[in-house]
Amino acid sequence: MIAALAACGAVLVTALPSAAQSGRPNSTAMSCGQVQSMINQRGAVVLSTGRYTFDRYVANRSYCQHGEVTRRDYIPTKDNAKCYVLRCINPQPWRYD
Repeated sequence: MIAALAACGAVLVTALPSAAQSGRPNSTAMSCGQVQSMINQRGAVVLSTGRYTFDRYVANRSYCQHGEVTRRDYIPTKDNAKCYVLRCINPQPWRYD
């Protein structure tokens, strides 16, 4: 019984890092059209844009939080170094109410 539990634990521990890494779509593995299509279909997507970088990209302002606006951004894709996307930003980040 203990050996079976230890074996299950070992399998889970080795599977966790790969599952965590495969959870977020990577823009550099997709074409610009695929990235834009995914964003438009889902409305908002968190994409990896490099080994240690990621951000949330949106189809339009309705996917931003109250008070945020969209800003143009360009991310790397498989076929385009500057693929056009939108992301949400706070236009007045230092304003305290």
